[in-house]
This record gives sequence, structure tokens and C-alpha cells, in this order.
Amino acid sequence: MLAEDSVLLREGLIRLLDAAGLEVVAAVDEAEGLLRAAEEHRPELVITDVRMPPTHTDEGLRAALVLRRQQPGLAVLVLSQYVEERYAAQLLASAATGGVGYLLKDRVADVAEFIDALRRVASGGTALDPEVVAQLLLRGNSDPLERLTPREHEVLQLMAEGRSNAGIGQALVLSEGAVGKHIGNIFTKLDLSPAEGDHRRVLAVLQFLKIRSLP
Repeated sequence: MLAEDSVLLREGLIRLLDAAGLEVVAAVDEAEGLLRAAEEHRPELVITDVRMPPTHTDEGLRAALVLRRQQPGLAVLVLSQYVEERYAAQLLASAATGGVGYLLKDRVADVAEFIDALRRVASGGTALDPEVVAQLLLRGNSDPLERLTPREHEVLQLMAEGRSNAGIGQALVLSEGAVGKHIGNIFTKLDLSPAEGDHRRVLAVLQFLKIRSLP
């Protein structure tokens, strides 16, 4: 489902998603319509702008937070021209219960990267714009993160952006085996046990962004 008040961008996204084989069950132009349509259609993934009518401030992002509470596990990808730090942190704090993403609209220009981010979020992963990561990191580090080496910090930052092990290896010029070892060390140092399964990757990212303890 898509929520975007710009007619040109909304229609362009619909065509892009259709070409990628993704069905758009509804497309709306304001936050209240997003909430109503999500209740009616129960989509697997919601893509929403931050600034929506009537005030064009943060209605779309606040609606996304409401949907995450109403439909736990609903995947949400937020598109924006800027980083709204407070609500972005609240949205990402729910990542352990389903996929979330926050991308700046410039990323849509890279169609392959954008579609990859959509599929990753829909499957329960994260997709964070590097600028979002950078701004949330200004909150500072928590004690467990101080245990990480500089290389492990680099690996974890790329994990926060939603990159796969192969993508991390390519960015840092490391083999996938070396990346796997770094990630294993990160899980150990952040006290994330194997019992937490696939969620360990998301939980590590949440610790990295210092958002698990936000209200």
C-alpha cells in the first residue's frame, strides 16, 4: 500500500512497483486515508511519505507508528526528504516485530536499490538510509558498543543500512567468511544469544542506534 500526496511521485511509484511485480492494493494521498485503507486491505507492506496533508509536517510517519501498534508485524517503509529523528527512532524501535525502513527520496532514483530495500523490509529486515544512521548515531554509544573494535563498528553500521553479508564484504573488501566472523563477535559482545535466532541482526542494529530504551 502506498501513501504519497504528490500525484506525480505516487503514480510513478505505482508504475515502478507494478513493473517489479509488486501489487499495489491501494494508493492514498493523506494520513487518515492511509489508516482507513490499511484497515480495509491489510497490506503486507506500507510505503509512506512523512509529510502529508493537512499540515504537511509528520502525519505520514505518525500514521505509520499507529499502524505498527494496530497491526504488529506490518512492514513499513518511510520515504522522506529529511530525517525526522524523534519519530524515526520510535518507528525503528519496533523493528524486532517486523520489517521497517527509512529512506530519503533521493534513493528512489536507484530503482534496483529501492526495490531491493522494499523486498528486504517486506521479509522482516531493515533498510536505513546512511544519513538516518548518521543522525541517530549522534545519540552516542551505549556501554556494550564500547566493546566492539573499529572494524566491528564498520560492519555493524553497514548492517544498520540493511546490507547483506555479501554487501558488507564488498564495501569493506572482506570475504563473506570474515564478515560472518565479525558478525558473530558482534553478537557475542552485545550479549545476543543464538536463542534469539534471526532477530539477533535486528537487535544488534537497535543497540547500535540506541533506540531500544526509547519510550
